[in-house]
Amino acid sequence: MSPADVVVALDVGGTGMKCALVRPDGTAVHTERHPTDAGRGPDAVIETILDVADGLAGKARADGLDPVALGIAVPGVVDEPAGVAVWSANVGFRDVPLRDLAAARLGLPTALGHDVRVGGLAEARLGAGRGTGHVLFVAVGTGIAAAHVVDGSAATGAHGAAGEIGHILVRPGGPRCGCGRDGCLEAVASASAIARRYSEALDAATTGTVTGGVVTGGTEKTGAAVSAAEVADRAAAGEAVAARVWAEAVEALADGLATGQALFDVQTVVVGGGLAQAGPRLFDPLRAALRERMTFHRQPRLVAAALGDGAGCLGAALLALDAR
Repeated sequence: MSPADVVVALDVGGTGMKCALVRPDGTAVHTERHPTDAGRGPDAVIETILDVADGLAGKARADGLDPVALGIAVPGVVDEPAGVAVWSANVGFRDVPLRDLAAARLGLPTALGHDVRVGGLAEARLGAGRGTGHVLFVAVGTGIAAAHVVDGSAATGAHGAAGEIGHILVRPGGPRCGCGRDGCLEAVASASAIARRYSEALDAATTGTVTGGVVTGGTEKTGAAVSAAEVADRAAAGEAVAARVWAEAVEALADGLATGQALFDVQTVVVGGGLAQAGPRLFDPLRAALRERMTFHRQPRLVAAALGDGAGCLGAALLALDAR
């Protein structure tokens, strides 16, 4: 490939788009951010995606670069072979042929991928999983999802829904998940669940009721929303309610990862997303809990993601290059 070749890459979220021009070696030479503003409706979001992608291609040409492909990552269920965004609650997509729409607009070979799968692709090939053939990338944020990457390729599943590790049942009869079932991993160990369950625990402590499956007592209600990172801080400082909620989340996450290891037998588990920012407060107890759950399976190397929130763009670019 020519030194001037770049891929136009977009990582579309419910609130914002991370966008980049990426060289074939994974180096981003230009980055931008744009609001998604999903509340305008899916048609408006599609038009914004196409406008931003077209603008990036124009920027590349103005800078003497040659855009050779376009990669787009979106959340939800994605039919990658067909290039269709099947469903996304965050963006409002239903059966949107986004790959073909973008290819027609820009005249470039285009690939459409799932945001977590392409993030896992980037971490496996360029980031924390580099050099290991079998990687499980687990993104823990508002929800929990995973990508199983083998020899640089992420499995999509028969219906585009592979990697929904957040919906492994880890606590039967536990907190209600957004999918409608009680006790999913995501309902206990996602960043949003940790924050919510901590707030419920404080309410229970002041009212004397049991909420969200947590029984506590003797702690005053703060009256303010607390993030998962703050729960981790309070747990580390010795606050009993926070310590309990945090420990329950770590134990549930270890159960989910142990299930993943039983299924996939990977060399490396890369944990990304907002919760990974807790660093040793997460990884030290999580490694110990995962070790306790291993019987005849080998314990995988457990590491934090290395590419930050740029992984989606880099992965979208890799997917587009692979599809050319």
